[in-house]
Order: sequence, then C-alpha cells, then structure tokens
Amino acid sequence: MARALIARNGGGTSAAMAKAKPYYAAGSLSAAYYDLITDADVRLRGDEDIYAALAPPGGAILELGCGSGRLTAGLAGRGFQVVGVDIAAAMLAQAEQRLAALPPDIAGRVALRRGDMTALDLKRPFDLVICPFFTLAHVPTGAAWANTFATATRHLSAGGLAAFHLPRLEIMRLPGPKDPDRPVMDVPLPDGRRLLLFVRERSFREGINRLEQVLEYAIADAAGRVLQRSPERLTYYVGDPVAPAAKAGLTLDRPPIDLGGVGDIWVFRKI
Repeated sequence: MARALIARNGGGTSAAMAKAKPYYAAGSLSAAYYDLITDADVRLRGDEDIYAALAPPGGAILELGCGSGRLTAGLAGRGFQVVGVDIAAAMLAQAEQRLAALPPDIAGRVALRRGDMTALDLKRPFDLVICPFFTLAHVPTGAAWANTFATATRHLSAGGLAAFHLPRLEIMRLPGPKDPDRPVMDVPLPDGRRLLLFVRERSFREGINRLEQVLEYAIADAAGRVLQRSPERLTYYVGDPVAPAAKAGLTLDRPPIDLGGVGDIWVFRKI
C-alpha cells in the first residue's frame, strides 16, 4: 500500500510524530521506493485508463502532483501531450530518470516542472487537468483547496475537465492494526532484501478532517534484520470538493468514480 490509510485512531502529537521527516523528503524511503510501493498497491489499478478516457485523443494534459512520472509517462505513451508538475524535488528527479528511459517520441510529449499547485500559472490551456493519488489531500481544505481548484480552472480550455482523486472520509476514520510492530506491507527487493512498512502512529481530528500518521519504512535483510529505518510524517485532509470547485468555476460532471474502494475520482467541467 503506497499511502497507507490503515492505522489507529488517537489524539495529540507525540515525539515520534515530531521527529519523523516529511513524506517524500530527500533521502526518505517513501521517495526512493515510490514506484515499487505504488506498483504493490492494487487499489490504484485502472487510474490511468480513467484519466485517458477524459481527454480527447492527442490532447494536452496538466498533471498536478506528478510524482515519479508514473501517469505522466503512461499518458504520454498513449499519445497525449503531458506537463507534469510537482513540488518535491526528490520525486521530480525520479520522473526525470523515467523520462530519460522513454523512447524519444514519447519523451518528446512530456515536460516536467517544479511548482506549487496552489499558485501555478503556466499561461497556457489544457484539455484536461488531473490531480491524482490523493495529491489534493496533502494540503488543508480551505484556501489551499480553493487555490488549487482555481489553478485547474485557469489552465482549462472552455468545456475542459479536471479530475481530483480523493480518499474517502469513512476510510480515514477506520481503526487500523492493533500491533504497530507488525508490518502492513512487506515487498521483496531485487537484491534479496525486503521493504517493510509499519504504521507507528495515527490520529484523526474530526471537524477539520485531518489524518496524521507516522509511517516507518524499513529495509531488512534476508534474515529479517533491519538495516535502515525511515519514519515519515504523512498528513491528509479531506472534505467535500463540490463547493470550492464551484467557486472556482467548475461544475460536477458525473458521479464520483470509485477507485479501489478507498478513494474516488471527482470529475469537474469548466463552466
């Protein structure tokens, strides 16, 4: 599971929470093994198909939160012109590596930019704007959401679509593993080692609908000895996107599309 939604409810901010580095920070295992973690998460299967169906053939797509370029490259391979934007330098570095390995004709359809989706202005229109894999949930509801929806509207052609993948509130409230020392993910690495994921802490605050977690990634050898640990802080915010989207000039185009039972893709059209 890539961005773990399984954990325990609780309150307060502990020393472990304070010491954990931000998710996707430089040197973090979440960034270093992002592609492996994402590939192991079956609940993401089919998202590329959904986004591809929302754009006209050969159309222009803006991806907010492109990460390591998984969707960026996949959509370019389908013939779309794609601009991928991310705020995390560590993730963009991986996207650049992925781009370098693509056939020239596909790589030529991709442009990568470092930027903040809440304040982005590329001064060009797109047929589709996507904000995949809970990217919007990384920023607080309120001004940050309003600004992100405004970014989508600013970059859409008339009648264009914008798609936002958001976690479900009821999933964020669920209790998680009773034993924080039992990994919720165990993935083999090519060199015989294993990548483990532990949910060390989790708290959910009602009202502002904020989920805070300390997720610890660990590298273990074949004998199970832990060689490296990376405790990381991951925060999600969730709310109803319809009202802030409407204020930005976007109207709900269809019912939310279920993806893997833990989140939905909300599709809006520029009015």
